[in-house]
Amino acid sequence: MKGLHPDGPVTIVDVTWHGSACAEVTYKDPTGNAQIELLFRDREATLELIASGQSWSFEADGGLLRLVSEAYRIHLAHLFDPLLAVHTSILDPLPHQITAVYGEMLPRQPLRFLLADDPGAGKTIMAGLFIKELRIRGDVHRCLIVCPGNLVEQWQDEMRDRFGLDFEPVTRARLEESPDAFRRYPLVVCRLDQLRACEKIYAECSHFD
Repeated sequence: MKGLHPDGPVTIVDVTWHGSACAEVTYKDPTGNAQIELLFRDREATLELIASGQSWSFEADGGLLRLVSEAYRIHLAHLFDPLLAVHTSILDPLPHQITAVYGEMLPRQPLRFLLADDPGAGKTIMAGLFIKELRIRGDVHRCLIVCPGNLVEQWQDEMRDRFGLDFEPVTRARLEESPDAFRRYPLVVCRLDQLRACEKIYAECSHFD
């Protein structure tokens, strides 16, 4: 608006009316400083509106706004659903698995202990629930699973089919082809015997964070 300040146009911040003949105007002068001035009707003819604006604009991409809002809602979903990984996975966990993951493992942060149980007790299920829950909460971005060679495909299938987690198997041939494989893939499964035998793989694993 022109006419309020001798140095040039100003930006109106707020207008408060006092009756019908006087308005208290808050504006920013050309240098960016905020000022307040009382205007009466007799000065109306000296004012000129250069450009109109509004405090809120609704010209943004609605689809993008919905996408961002939904992503933020999902990011906070664990605050409202304490068993979010269970409800977003294809499995029906047993009570002792729920207790192990949500009663013992998740509350212990940082986590420093060994999960050990009898064969067939569901250690893979518990590990998958734990990994997925931490990824949903944003606490884990990269994960390495080390297992015997005959179980690599089983771990890969279980993580993908039950939890929607795509673990990439890193073999010696793949590492020779792509030395930065551990950095390229955030979710990795590797054979124990290869880590023992291949110094190059061991060196890469030592920097895996």
